Amino acid sequence: MDLSKVPKFTIHNAKDFIMNLPISVKPEWLDGVDTNFHFDIEGDGGGQFSVIVKDNQMQVFEHFEGEPKCKITAKEKNFIALLRGELNPMMAVFTGKLKITNTAEIMKYAKLFGIM
Repeated sequence: MDLSKVPKFTIHNAKDFIMNLPISVKPEWLDGVDTNFHFDIEGDGGGQFSVIVKDNQMQVFEHFEGEPKCKITAKEKNFIALLRGELNPMMAVFTGKLKITNTAEIMKYAKLFGIM
């Protein structure tokens, strides 16, 4: 899976970014992926979302769906700064600006989601 060619687009808010993940990820990148991420993003452009990848398909829900393998919690401004490369992911975790429940899972799929 060559993730160096992840399409970049203007990030206006967390909701738009998450809701557009299915059209920004190439179908072949989903091969063999079986995961469920919950995003709990605080702020005007945030919300609670589930991103479920299974059977080579990605679905996004505007609520928590199913049991997550990883939950990411952040304020929208920090999440956007992370996506834009303005906030170092490790420093965000160490300073509490980003909370991750399963670091092994996020390390496997962070580039797929454009997080790291």
